[in-house]
Order: sequence, then C-alpha cells, then structure tokens
Amino acid sequence: MAAGEQHSRDYLQRHRLPELLHRLGALLLYHRPEKPREFLIQALERVKAGKRAEGEYPYLMDEANLAAMFQLLDVVGQGHITPTQGREALKTLGLSTEDLQFGADTKITLDVFKEEV
Repeated sequence: MAAGEQHSRDYLQRHRLPELLHRLGALLLYHRPEKPREFLIQALERVKAGKRAEGEYPYLMDEANLAAMFQLLDVVGQGHITPTQGREALKTLGLSTEDLQFGADTKITLDVFKEEV
C-alpha cells in the first residue's frame, strides 16, 4: 500500500469519518427529507452543537426503537444481553465499538445498551 493511501486511511479513521458518513446516509434513508442537502446541513449543525454540549446529536432511533431492538436480542427475557450481542448490534447500526470496555462475563442491561447507542 502506498504511503499516501495509508495516510488517507489513517486520517479517515482518526476522525471517524466512515462512521459519520454511514450515519448521515442512514438518517437520509430513514427520514427521506424533501430537501436532502438542507437536512444534512442541519444534521451536521446538530452534531457540532452536540459536541459543544449545546444541543443533542441527531438520532436515527428513539428510545422505543432501542427497547424493541434490545428485546429482539434478549430473546428469553433475561433483562440483559452479552457483550458480543451488544457489539454486533452497534456494528449493525453503523456505530463504533472501539471504546467498549466490556469483559466476557458482563451483562448488558437495556439502560447500558441505550447509553452505548
């Protein structure tokens, strides 16, 4: 791999741009706004405000959606899921799992799952 290509990959990963672009694409497909460019600008402004703690991040799913997803993962109703299930759910949503610090025996509750998403 050429040095320039590796620098480009490192740049994208360092700034988590693939995740951001995936999330923006998912927001577009979920909401299907009439004016997609304006919608994306507003979403990016909300991300910027959220980073400054002046507002909320644009969410694809609300709490009811997250609870439903958790119930699908917790098929026997134990009230928790495994770290593997949690990681796979986050990957499915296009979210990073790099910062997760769950041990193999950790039981992820609905509250922890919502916080991670």
